[in-house]
Amino acid sequence: MCVLAVVCAVAVATFRDFGMGWDDYAHAEYGGLLLRLYQSGFTDRRALSFVNLYAYGGGFDMLAALAAKLLPFPLFETRRLVGAAIGIAGLAMTWRIARRLGGPLAGFVALALLASCPLYYGHMFINPKDVPFAVAMLAATLGFVRAFSEYPHPSVPTTALLGLGLGLSFGTRVMGALAAVPAASAFLLIVVAEARRQGVRPALGRVGEFVLRLIPALVVAYALMALIWPWSVVSPLNPVRALVYFSHFFEKPWRELFEGELLWVVDMPRRYVPELFALTTPEIFWALGIAGVISALAAASHGDRPLNRRASLVFLAVSVVFPIAFTVVTRPAMYNGLRHFVFVLPPAAVLGGLVGSLLAARFGGGEGRRTAIVTVVLAVTLAHPIVSMIKIHPYQYTYFNAVAGGLQGADGRFMRDYWGLSLKQASQALLDALAERGELATRDRKRPVSICGPQRPVRLALGKNYPTDWQPQGGEFAISLNEFYCAKLDAPVLAEVVRDGVVFARIYDIRGRNIETLLTPLPP
Repeated sequence: MCVLAVVCAVAVATFRDFGMGWDDYAHAEYGGLLLRLYQSGFTDRRALSFVNLYAYGGGFDMLAALAAKLLPFPLFETRRLVGAAIGIAGLAMTWRIARRLGGPLAGFVALALLASCPLYYGHMFINPKDVPFAVAMLAATLGFVRAFSEYPHPSVPTTALLGLGLGLSFGTRVMGALAAVPAASAFLLIVVAEARRQGVRPALGRVGEFVLRLIPALVVAYALMALIWPWSVVSPLNPVRALVYFSHFFEKPWRELFEGELLWVVDMPRRYVPELFALTTPEIFWALGIAGVISALAAASHGDRPLNRRASLVFLAVSVVFPIAFTVVTRPAMYNGLRHFVFVLPPAAVLGGLVGSLLAARFGGGEGRRTAIVTVVLAVTLAHPIVSMIKIHPYQYTYFNAVAGGLQGADGRFMRDYWGLSLKQASQALLDALAERGELATRDRKRPVSICGPQRPVRLALGKNYPTDWQPQGGEFAISLNEFYCAKLDAPVLAEVVRDGVVFARIYDIRGRNIETLLTPLPP
C-alpha cells in the first residue's frame, strides 16, 4: 500500500500542473448541462443533444462539476484532481484483483507496474473519457472475478459490484459491450469443463442458476447507466444507436504522424496498436504482460487447476488480447496514440503481477526474501520510466521507452503532445517573458496572441487582456505546438517549453512580421 500512498501524495502535489486539452472545455460544459438536466426536473434538456457528447456517458463530467462546487479549486483544476482520484481507484482495484488471484506479492507487482506506467499515470489526470472507462471496466472485472470464485452462487455484494462495474462501463462508453467477449469465454470454459465432469444437463443447470442470480446486477447496471448517461434511456434503442454511431468513423479524416510519415487516421497500418504498446509502455510492463497472457492461457488449459481460477485467468487474458486483435483485424480509424486502449493496461498489469509472483517463487526462500528480490528487480527495471516521468512532467502521457529511443528518438516520428497540454506552460512562459520586458498587457493595452493548437487553455491562462485567434494577422505573439501541423515561424523565439531535450511548444514575437498562416502546408 506504500505505492498507493506515494501516488496519492504526488497527485495532490502536482495536479495543478496539468493543462487543458482539446476536448476539456466541451466536456466541462456537458457536465454542467447534465447537472442542469436534473436540477430543472428534466425540463432543461440541452444535455440530450449537446454536440456528440450526448452519445457518451457523462459520469466523470457530472462528478467533476459537483466537486467544483465543493472544493476550493477552479473548475479545470478540480477536473484534474477528480481524474487523479479515479485513476488511483483503478490502481487499488488492480492491486485487489491480482492479490485475490495470486497473493500479496502478485498484488504488489501489478500495482507497481500500473502506477509506473506513464501512459496510465499521465492520462488519469487529463483524460475525461478513457481513464474513467478503464476504471469502470476494472470494477466490472473485479465483479466477474469475485462471481467466478463464488460460482454458481454469487453473493449479494458481488452481484452489486458487478452491476456497478457494468453500469459505469456502459454509462461511460458504449464500448462497455466489449466485456461480453471475455465473459462469454470464461462462461464457455466453465460449461465445457463441468459438462465433461458432470454431464451436459447438470452443467447447464448450474450455469442457469448462476445467470439467474446475476440478473439483479443487470438491473443495477441499467439504473446506473440511466443516471450517468440519461440519453441512453430516452429511447430503448439509443444504446444501439450509439453503438452503430461509433462503429464507423464519424469525423472528417485528418493526418497524424506515424513512423515518420503523415498518414490518414483511417489508413493507419494494422501494426499501429501493437507497435505503440511496444514503444509507449515500459519494457518490463509489456514483457510481463505478454508472459502473463501466455501463462494465464496455459494455466487455464490444465484441468487439474481450480475451475473458478481458470475462468478468471481466461477472462483477464481475453480482456487484454481481444481488443488489440480486433483492432488489428478490422483496422478502424486509429489516432491519438493509445488513449482509446488505456482500459487494456490494468488487466495486463494484473497478469504481469501474477507471472512476476510465479517467477519470484522460483527463487525459493520465505515470503520476505521473495518480496525483497522482487522489490530490487522492480526498482531496477522501473527506474527508467519513473525517471522519465519526472523529467517530462506534466506530459507523462507522451512517454516513449528505450526501445523507441526515448522521447528524443520519437521526436519527428510519432505524435507526442496531441492534446496540447503544453500550452498551459507556454502561456505562463509568455507572461514571464513579457513581465521581464515590462510589456504585460493591460485593460487599455491588450496584446493579441495567435494560437496553433487549442485556444481555450491559452485564454484561461492569459486572461481577457490577451485576445486569441487562429490567424496570425493582427497578432503580436504566437504560441505554437511543436507538432507537424504547426509551422516553424520566421520570427524571434521568446521562449520554449522543453522536456528531456524535446521542444513541446514555442512562443514567438511576430510583431512587424508578415506571416500568412501558423499551419504547415500539407500535400492534398
